[in-house]
Amino acid sequence: MTLEEAQKSVDKWIKEFGVRYFNELTNMAILTEEVGEVARVIARKYGEQSSKKSDLEKELSEELADVLFVIICIANQTGINLTDAFIQNLQKKTTRDSSRHKQNSKLK
Repeated sequence: MTLEEAQKSVDKWIKEFGVRYFNELTNMAILTEEVGEVARVIARKYGEQSSKKSDLEKELSEELADVLFVIICIANQTGINLTDAFIQNLQKKTTRDSSRHKQNSKLK
């Protein structure tokens, strides 16, 4: 699935099952909540935080997909084409960081 297809799929889902998009501020709060759930899984799976029984049911893939869904919602409701935005972002990073990371002694 391409980003464009994902944006269309989310829009179709929202119209069919979600009634309407939550407003942008609500979606920003939901995004923050979902990112926190990603952090919780990572802290317990890869970090030093111990898990509760309820934590063991959480999958990183599911939490990342939740983050992606909300990001797509925000992009859709604000008229952002994520494919174009991502291409521009990669070009910016390539220009800005073409040698920076290779010269970072901390990464060797």
